[in-house]
Amino acid sequence: MSVTTIDNTVTSGNAPETDNQEHKVIRPFLRLSGLEPLVVRPEANFINIGERTNVTGSKKFARLIREGHFEEALSVARQQVESGAQVLDVNMDDALLDGEKAMTNFLNLLASEPDISRIPIMIDSSKFSVIEAGLKCVQGKCIVNSISLKEGEEKFIEQALICKAYGAAVVVMAFDEHGQADTEEKRVTFSHRAYKVLTEKVGFPPQDIIFDPNIFAIATGIEEHNNYAVEFISATRRIKELMPLTKVSGGVSNVSFSFRGNEAVREAMHAVFLYHAIKAGMDMGIVNAGALQIYDDIEPQLRELCEDAILNRRDDATERLITFAETVKAKGKVIEKDETWRQGTVEERLSHSLVNGITDYIEADTEEARVKYPRPLDVIEGPLMDGMNIVGDLFGSGKMFLPQVVKSARVMKKSVAVLTPFIEEEKLRMQAEFGGEIKSAGKILLATVKGDVHDIGKNIVGVVLACNGYEIIDMGVMVPADKILQTAKQEQVDIIGLSGLITPSLDEMVHVAREMKRQQFEVPLIIGGATTSRTHTAVKIAPEYEHGVVHVLDASRSVTVTGNLLNKALKKNFLSDIHTEYNKLNESFRNKRPVKQYLPVAEAQKNKTAINWDKFNPVKPTFTGNRKFEDYDLGEIAKYIDWQPFFISWELHGKFPQILTDEVVGEQATHLYNDAQAMLKKIVEEKWLSANAVIGLYPANNIAADTIRVTPDQTNIKPVDLEFLRQQIKKAPGQPNLSLADFIAPAATGKQDYIGGFAVTAGIGIEKWLEKFKAEHDDYSSIMLKALADRLAEAFTELMHERVRKEFWGYASEEHLSNEELIKEEYMGIRPAPGYPACPEHTEKYKLFDLLDATNNTGITLTESLAMYPASSVSGWYFANPEAKYFGLGKIEKDQVADYATRKGWTIEEAEKWLRPNLEYDM
Repeated sequence: MSVTTIDNTVTSGNAPETDNQEHKVIRPFLRLSGLEPLVVRPEANFINIGERTNVTGSKKFARLIREGHFEEALSVARQQVESGAQVLDVNMDDALLDGEKAMTNFLNLLASEPDISRIPIMIDSSKFSVIEAGLKCVQGKCIVNSISLKEGEEKFIEQALICKAYGAAVVVMAFDEHGQADTEEKRVTFSHRAYKVLTEKVGFPPQDIIFDPNIFAIATGIEEHNNYAVEFISATRRIKELMPLTKVSGGVSNVSFSFRGNEAVREAMHAVFLYHAIKAGMDMGIVNAGALQIYDDIEPQLRELCEDAILNRRDDATERLITFAETVKAKGKVIEKDETWRQGTVEERLSHSLVNGITDYIEADTEEARVKYPRPLDVIEGPLMDGMNIVGDLFGSGKMFLPQVVKSARVMKKSVAVLTPFIEEEKLRMQAEFGGEIKSAGKILLATVKGDVHDIGKNIVGVVLACNGYEIIDMGVMVPADKILQTAKQEQVDIIGLSGLITPSLDEMVHVAREMKRQQFEVPLIIGGATTSRTHTAVKIAPEYEHGVVHVLDASRSVTVTGNLLNKALKKNFLSDIHTEYNKLNESFRNKRPVKQYLPVAEAQKNKTAINWDKFNPVKPTFTGNRKFEDYDLGEIAKYIDWQPFFISWELHGKFPQILTDEVVGEQATHLYNDAQAMLKKIVEEKWLSANAVIGLYPANNIAADTIRVTPDQTNIKPVDLEFLRQQIKKAPGQPNLSLADFIAPAATGKQDYIGGFAVTAGIGIEKWLEKFKAEHDDYSSIMLKALADRLAEAFTELMHERVRKEFWGYASEEHLSNEELIKEEYMGIRPAPGYPACPEHTEKYKLFDLLDATNNTGITLTESLAMYPASSVSGWYFANPEAKYFGLGKIEKDQVADYATRKGWTIEEAEKWLRPNLEYDM
């Protein structure tokens, strides 16, 4: 009698599986164990891997681990086991944790709990040192999640041998040296290559290999993502056919990532996805074991919508699922719409619409109220203002967030639009101006100052204030001082608010304050915008105007400040406190003594970046001169979006994608993200915007300490000298005083170096849509479009820089970075922009635009203050040197200002004007 054995040792007393007593054949099953064995037989159907003992999978678990409450964290593991988890995924990858220590502590504690440790453990980490720490603790036969070919075969084999030595099964991610598998073919090819390495070079048992072919989010609003689930399912089928003894796993919750915060829809998506993936051969998955729905129990309409999205059966599947998701009110329960509020009085219905941002019935309800009330103004003063007061209270108490407030304002405007014709009729009869009868809380003028085109923040402030009963006169962007003050007089406003983003706007605000004093205004002045600060306001603006100058940090603070300024009982004390505070800031600033030491500019220029130019061989670009790109594919650009700044623009703060599950703002962030994805899809498919770019690559050399000479190939263009500034603060020994000029080879080396320039915009055509939203009283969509256009412009910049590195300049032709790695700036070279920390002086933008012929090639124009229009535009320089890095100039002293003025052919006063934020001796 022959006995065939297969090397698949199982600890903890697991007996071999046999056919019968005559032919004892050990079946090549995946065999795992904790205190008890787990044999994954073909009939096992699906293995649940509990996801909640993962610091990224459970807020409660993460909090307990961070606070050191490891024993209490065991309750999360116990709950997963009790809910049906057959394997427990343990992950300690958190920037605030010592991963190795946390993994060791938790697994050692877990081992003493028989009701938990009876099931196998999956040691999950992106750091192999953490995996090794776990392997030293875990009992039985575990799973390691994960290894991959990302760092090459040598590292892959090294890690696989360690896992094999500990007797662990391995999850192999579908990565190789060039990145993540994101197509069906790559998923299969990467997996098969890893299989051959593991079985032929490492001697790994095939049944101990588990492939994770990457489950990605679908229904994100980006068309390229729509087929991800289909490709995973198809790849799974092919992997199991090609390598039948292996297993397939994946993080199931990834597929529903775009619906974070809506657990009912997510659970339905998971069930539908697993139904099809398991049929294709998926063996196991990381899931919340206690929240798996039964496929047949899913509400039929929701199940159909999920299948449309997961199987990519309809072009509008994403939009239909997003729309339906709004009707889901509780886990597993779906209703068409919660219409019970429609049974209330008209006042209650109007209030509900305002608080919840519902526009569906606002016209009809407004008309009903108009008929009910004696005068149309009574509707505004009564139920509408009552509703907006609730919105203001909720926002002020942190129970509503900015996107919701903007939606409420949209409802209010649509309602007022219904009443306006009737108010106009009454106005004629009463010979009163529109709004004159409305008891508004006050009239506020808002404007972005001359030369500046940025207004998202100002518009948000206007919406928030309007929601609190203030009448807003929004003058738009690039508004001269005389026009601001003339309008303020004509409208008899109670407050003037100024906004600005670029540095020259600070001087313009000072000018407005002086003009207000000269023209004997007495209304308060509010200052806001990205470049503004309390200190600048106190030192530079407040001394120019005596009737109240207040800096407002963001929209959420504007209501309190405005209320204090317009309340007669509070105003005097409020301004007195502000005056005292600003005087202290001013005095402190004027009397401060530099704590930091500065080098004379000549010494700083000698302490430049030490680059061995003998060993540096500049890469010649594939072309020199300019190349323009018109109407670039928006769908391609959208793949490069960095979403975190998008949420910041809506005053929702947190890292993306973690913000979508944040305990405080997660639900609202998810709604906002879904709205953004829906609009982004329209922008791309209906071509709402046009994206244009121009790049230029030119011969260049450093000809002086901080001067780069660009020598364009075009015979009709003279050489251009680019002037840069240098850090002047005294550094520790061995640390250079940086200047961008350091990163271009000096002419004295005899080596021809190069520099690049770029200007991109994603804002061509935006005006038409903004006018449309304005006509529809839809501030929410207007702000959303501007925010998305800004993100597309930044994404376009990222995309073009990547093409320059890999294709047009080609100095990093083998680069393979994910979008996350691009956002972290892990590429070679930099793209600093005039006006930003490394080169804060804006007038160099003139030279950049002349070299690129940027206005003719892209449609971007420069205002007198050097802001770019359209606002959704970016421009800057390309540096290729491996030593090049981003930095902040910091403060500089008078001798460098004089040196820079000489190089630019300016007076000292002109230099100080453009360098003001960096002056050590001034603001």
